[in-house]
Amino acid sequence: MKVYKHIDEFRKLENAVVTIGTFDGVHFGHSKIISRLTEVARQTGGESVILTFFPHPRMILHPEDSNLKLINTIDEKAELLEKLGVDHLIITPFTRDFSNLSAETYIQQILVDKIGTKKIIIGYDHRFGKDRQGNIEALQLYCKEYDYSVEEIPEQDIHEVKVSSTQIRESLSKGDVETAEDFLGYPFFLTGKVIKGDRLGRQMGFPTANLLIPETYKLIPSDGIYAVHVELLSKPLPLPADQPLVPAIHHPVSNTYKGMAYIGNRPTINGMTRNIEVNIFDFDKEIYRQFVRLHFVNFVRDDMRFNNLDELKQQIEKDKQAVLKLLS
Repeated sequence: MKVYKHIDEFRKLENAVVTIGTFDGVHFGHSKIISRLTEVARQTGGESVILTFFPHPRMILHPEDSNLKLINTIDEKAELLEKLGVDHLIITPFTRDFSNLSAETYIQQILVDKIGTKKIIIGYDHRFGKDRQGNIEALQLYCKEYDYSVEEIPEQDIHEVKVSSTQIRESLSKGDVETAEDFLGYPFFLTGKVIKGDRLGRQMGFPTANLLIPETYKLIPSDGIYAVHVELLSKPLPLPADQPLVPAIHHPVSNTYKGMAYIGNRPTINGMTRNIEVNIFDFDKEIYRQFVRLHFVNFVRDDMRFNNLDELKQQIEKDKQAVLKLLS
């Protein structure tokens, strides 16, 4: 899959089969649309194209609302879409100027002139352009003038899977990673860089890797203990200046390990910041500054305060046994 950081980097195609959306989570509902996209591209000898945006439109149109957190970072989204067999992913900056394009201007300048759209596959409720006035009727209105066809994925096909990005975010905000996995079709994951901690876990016999998630918009599940699979990842390769954007896809460099993740502010020691830590089972290598991915399998318990570190240590041992049972 070729990935572009702006639509201006994209070279117009002869036969582009296109869909548009934010696709946060790349969940079962999204896969319905993308599966049809790639199918039509194969049938017509065309190339499949996804047009998505970053930042998320709500971040630009409603900057006062800091509550929106996304299931995927932009790089994670690119990885997931690549696995679905998409040919081209255009990640174009969403700006207020872009949001003010009329429906016809959007269709002519973006979909037709820049991408070369011959077929549009779209969900029944997709909106675009100024004040979200563009819809399936607008696309159909201009299809003869601009020589493309439109296929709408019916409401019943989307609702058949009974899933939305909002439902997934709500599940994760409650720590319900099991339901989130049912909706997503894969375990929710976090990708972070290992940074230095205060080594308190090591002192108690449970050394942890402290993770920094650089993308502040990334959704973090609720505080607590989780059973996770831990994937050690290589660092992204530098991007040649003359190449289209390639997502920072992290490639595994070792086996996946079992682990116990903690999210919280460590109330037993009156911690002031929210931490993300993982104790990797049967592992003693130095991974400082390395990228790690946590795949969340089960929620174990809420975060809680203990009277002292001995009580905390005893509970962590119980947590580990619970995690081992869940991951067995």
